[in-house]
Amino acid sequence: MIEKILLAVSGLGHAEEMLKTLKEMPSIKHAKVTVLHVVTGQSTSAAMTAKWEEGGKILANAIQTLNLDPSQVSSILRQGDPKDVVCQVADEIDADLIIMGSRGLKRLQSILSNSVSQYVFQLSSRPMLLVKDDIYVKRIKRIMVAMDNSDASKNCLKLALFLLRDIQGGQLILANIATDLGGKISEITEVNSGKNPVLAAAAAEAERQGIQYRCYSSSGKPGEEICRLAEELNIDLLLLGSPDRRPSIAKSFVDIDRLIGASLSDYVRVNAMCPVLLARTIA
Repeated sequence: MIEKILLAVSGLGHAEEMLKTLKEMPSIKHAKVTVLHVVTGQSTSAAMTAKWEEGGKILANAIQTLNLDPSQVSSILRQGDPKDVVCQVADEIDADLIIMGSRGLKRLQSILSNSVSQYVFQLSSRPMLLVKDDIYVKRIKRIMVAMDNSDASKNCLKLALFLLRDIQGGQLILANIATDLGGKISEITEVNSGKNPVLAAAAAEAERQGIQYRCYSSSGKPGEEICRLAEELNIDLLLLGSPDRRPSIAKSFVDIDRLIGASLSDYVRVNAMCPVLLARTIA
């Protein structure tokens, strides 16, 4: 399911470290990687030249850090608006996964500060792995999927099962949150999948593929509960489905629902203390 990865690097953050960790997984081992750095336009030719040189060094350092087989990695240095270029290159190489660093800005902050990761997530239908600057990237063994009845969460389940393939000691955590917008939270409870219809089909598929799994449930505000479960259960990677809510009129328009509404994916990407992989409805 993941054969082509686009890694967007800026010279800061943990994106390279995240990719190195992913490449240790048997299912990702042979994936092709494109490392992208985008040079923004400058007012003078001298400044532009300096930016190109700096960008070349950032790419070279990223390639050196990754230490991948040269046949598996290529690099692109391109000028433009990073938000647009990341989306363009992802389409050009038909990326199965985009990996980016994230400052973990909240909705309004990210829109006002022209956040690249927020923009790319909003406009791309491709799975996107966000790695905040303030988290610790661990070897991936425990993957949590927030399950509901949506096609997006089913897509996340497929990705999680793919990632866990052939990982010794790997474990899938299936979590289902009963929404209580009043903020009343419950204990995190390990449950029998057969008694939870949302988790039953997911557990059966994990069992069919020979993947160890455990099921948990709780109640409260979904975003807060997902983050709480991920932290308390010591999750290495969190997968969350996000409906395809891209603006339909013009790509330059802000999604007003994301600006003023309570977006679950926005809350989790900002507050989760582990890397978050957001997947759309379409695989």
